[in-house]
Amino acid sequence: MSKRIDFQTDPSKYRHWKVAYEGPVARLIMDVDEKGGLFEGYELKLNSYDLSVDIELADIVQRMRFEHPEVGAVVLQSGKDRVFCAGANIRMLGGATHAHKVNFCKFTNETRNTYEAAGAESGQSYICAVRGSCAGGGYELALACDHIILTDDSSSAVALPEVPLLAVLPGTGGLTRVTDKRKVRRDLADVFCAMEEGVRGKKAKDWRLVDEVVANSKFDETVTERAKEFAERNAAGKPAKGIALTPLDRTFGEDSITYSSVEVIIERSKGVATIVLSGPDGDVPSSMEELAVEGAGNWMLRLARELDDAILHLRLNELEVGVLVFKSQGDPEKVAAFEAFMLENREFWLAREILLYWKRVLKRVDVTSRSLVALVENGSCFAGFLAELLFAVDRSYMMDGEFEGDNRPMATITLTDGNFGPYPMANDLTRLQTRFLGEPERVDAAKARIGEALEAEDADELGLVTFAHDDIDWEDEIRIFLEERASFSPDAMTGMEANLRFAGPETMETRIFGRLTAWQNWIFQRPNAVGENGALQRYGTGLRGEYDMKRV
Repeated sequence: MSKRIDFQTDPSKYRHWKVAYEGPVARLIMDVDEKGGLFEGYELKLNSYDLSVDIELADIVQRMRFEHPEVGAVVLQSGKDRVFCAGANIRMLGGATHAHKVNFCKFTNETRNTYEAAGAESGQSYICAVRGSCAGGGYELALACDHIILTDDSSSAVALPEVPLLAVLPGTGGLTRVTDKRKVRRDLADVFCAMEEGVRGKKAKDWRLVDEVVANSKFDETVTERAKEFAERNAAGKPAKGIALTPLDRTFGEDSITYSSVEVIIERSKGVATIVLSGPDGDVPSSMEELAVEGAGNWMLRLARELDDAILHLRLNELEVGVLVFKSQGDPEKVAAFEAFMLENREFWLAREILLYWKRVLKRVDVTSRSLVALVENGSCFAGFLAELLFAVDRSYMMDGEFEGDNRPMATITLTDGNFGPYPMANDLTRLQTRFLGEPERVDAAKARIGEALEAEDADELGLVTFAHDDIDWEDEIRIFLEERASFSPDAMTGMEANLRFAGPETMETRIFGRLTAWQNWIFQRPNAVGENGALQRYGTGLRGEYDMKRV
């Protein structure tokens, strides 16, 4: 699996999904092309999926929010007879590298979270219409929806058969959503997750696995009625039309990716990639009408899309790059002004969606399994939402004082209202609240300095950076840190970073990305699952896996 994976697509390229727009209701039809897998060696039978299917789904969900904000209800259904979705393709998982399996699960989790939140955030509720077998990742697609309707016939059932069949866990939040979201009784969840055949009919409703069970003869009618109800409930304030998410302006070099406002420089021999974010290249829109006309060309939206793409590219295509260095260059006052415009006008749908997109991008940074560091250099523009990166990374370094031969403006950090609410982490706290979990009064001290251009001494005193270094020490300190980080075991680094980043309360989301993903990561390396005689390798042969029966 060495070819470059591209996360950019558009409706003209879809092979696995069809979307029909019926006013305030959209029909999202899963009709996977068996021959359309990302790699060779498997066919996507029974609506099973690989990363290519989910890349399209992520694109659809994103476009739904920006290009079709008039939609209030989305019906997720199958385009195939007698099967809803068989889940992640087992042949793909069996042949995939460990890194690909883990990154595949992480991306599918992020995609499910995005449409799961769309109802509350954007007034786009997802209804899953299940007809036929709905197993594994197929049921996880349903679990992320707001409402599940199951047809009552002899072949339609929901199931999470990964444990008995494959010796792995449901990889996209299934266990957590069953207990935390649907609040299935723990003993019944234990029975359900140990069954290969799944649960159908009235029992599925009684166990809280679905919301409705409907006779086959009334199924289509009920789904249509329910979609209309959700759309009417979400109808208030809906705009008539959206904006086009035009293709990104990007160029791939041997050791670089260049976008309009993001540049990625890759030093593979050092295991380091530097992500440089450029500040605004134009003026803040003067009105909502102008924002709508700018559309995808708006700097704040464009930057979010470009950073999102860069992070995904580095995750999947540069596996030995273990350290991501964030830098910025530009006018921090303009950055703060762009954000202030969006915050002041968040009642306007497009401003709200741009802020929500930044919330998702920053969360993607949070859960990226690389060492993250930010360098606040002279001329940087870490203000507001860009300053959030300083609180997302594992360490931050700031230039202190004048640097010989450097005529850029002095390094500063500018806090805004945006640092105190709009972009919460998975733990439902802001990054500053998480940073100062044991010293909540320091959040208030930082809030009192909103709007100030804080130089190194003040930023250090407020606890906004890890270290501040002058001209004499800067280069050596950064070099030593990067060399040290690159010398550590990447496995130990991933474990350490993931544990340290999410202090504070657990939520369903932290459990999915922390507890569940950590266990799956471990199980994906165990011979019981992936060994020559493990369950994943023997699936479909008629032989069950051979297990080392020691509990650890």
